[in-house]
Amino acid sequence: MKRKSEQTPGLTADIKEFCIQKGAAIVGVADLGPLKAGLKTDPPDLMQPYNVAVSISLPLDMTAVAAMRGEPTPAYASDCRDLNARLNAITEAIVRRIESLGYRAEAVPASKKLVEGGTEGSISHKAIAVMAGLGWQGKSLLLVTSKYGPRVRLSSVLTDMPLKVDAPVKNRCGNCTKCTEACPAGAIRNVNTDFHYTSRDEAVDLDKCHRNTFRYMEVPGVGYTFCGQCIPVCPHGRMLMLREAGLVE
Repeated sequence: MKRKSEQTPGLTADIKEFCIQKGAAIVGVADLGPLKAGLKTDPPDLMQPYNVAVSISLPLDMTAVAAMRGEPTPAYASDCRDLNARLNAITEAIVRRIESLGYRAEAVPASKKLVEGGTEGSISHKAIAVMAGLGWQGKSLLLVTSKYGPRVRLSSVLTDMPLKVDAPVKNRCGNCTKCTEACPAGAIRNVNTDFHYTSRDEAVDLDKCHRNTFRYMEVPGVGYTFCGQCIPVCPHGRMLMLREAGLVE
């Protein structure tokens, strides 16, 4: 690919605006440098050609989230799948845009996740989103955004485009215990962190979590390892959820 030698002053703003135009709700740019030292990827050298990642998010259907009581619902599961498809379409468009400007880019599928000893995947969208300043890592290990709380889905585009990176944001969970109390598996340890946990197991008992989520595969209309019971109770973005669900004026 022939690279354009000049750097457009508004390149970062242009790419972010393009993401919004394609439907992304929140956009940030992550510095991959700090992540290359310890973030697991498949293949292991996935990040090697790239210096930054564009992180995007879409909000969940607030009515579906608010309706969850004790287990995931078909509406929630369907919404997650639909959002994954929309995110994949947006990231593919971002790749085409970046490549048209002479840079390399690679979209990471929204539906793939990487957890210790668990689900297959290529890279952690959440780790990239934290680095990109979309939100912070909550006690549930979910990304928590200021506007929507943890009620979002994520995807990423890796690139060597010289974009200006965003700064991570401060953790705002504080002494809140809502997700810990709501966890049906009792897996959330209620441990806080300023930025990022040293390991996933520091925050969540993954064995308990996995045993609980696998049983939801048998729930009619769900058929996947969704849980999500910590999502509706998070106070960040909760009023927005209740308003959009028509539960408050």
